[in-house]
Amino acid sequence: MIRFAREEDLEGILEIYNDAILNTTAVYAYKPHTLENRKQWFLKKKQEGYPIIVYDDSSIAGFATYGPFRAWPAYKYTIEHSVYVHKDYRNKGVGKLLVQEIIRLANKQNYATLVAGIDSTNVASIKLHEGLGFTFAGTIRKAGFKFGKWLDLSFYQKELVGPKMPTEE
Repeated sequence: MIRFAREEDLEGILEIYNDAILNTTAVYAYKPHTLENRKQWFLKKKQEGYPIIVYDDSSIAGFATYGPFRAWPAYKYTIEHSVYVHKDYRNKGVGKLLVQEIIRLANKQNYATLVAGIDSTNVASIKLHEGLGFTFAGTIRKAGFKFGKWLDLSFYQKELVGPKMPTEE
């Protein structure tokens, strides 16, 4: 079941995120986060009006969110999303369901473009996003360095409904 995250979900979210940090190139970070860090992240997302959703299968099987793509005002209609799935639930459709819900929520909030930054070797995530209508937008070579090698970051984007009449405010 997909639902909005609650504070009591943060331990499950933290477990998934720290596994991604320590064992994958899905996150270009080196050190695990703390529960306090996740609490601050959760509160900031909530205050700024960005959703955090979870796939709850009696434990947190995955989570997804989005936030600003860049800090300048003209980017306000573009968001970047993140989706992470527990290692025991990968390749079972959880990620697809979470991204579909993120797309639905982003459309509801009248965003125009949804961006995914994906490590170029993450073929499963690339195929997932392409299957949901994301198109390749470019790759930044040597964007990160982890596990003793350079990492290339590929960007994919999906056009959303967007606002009827954008403003420059």
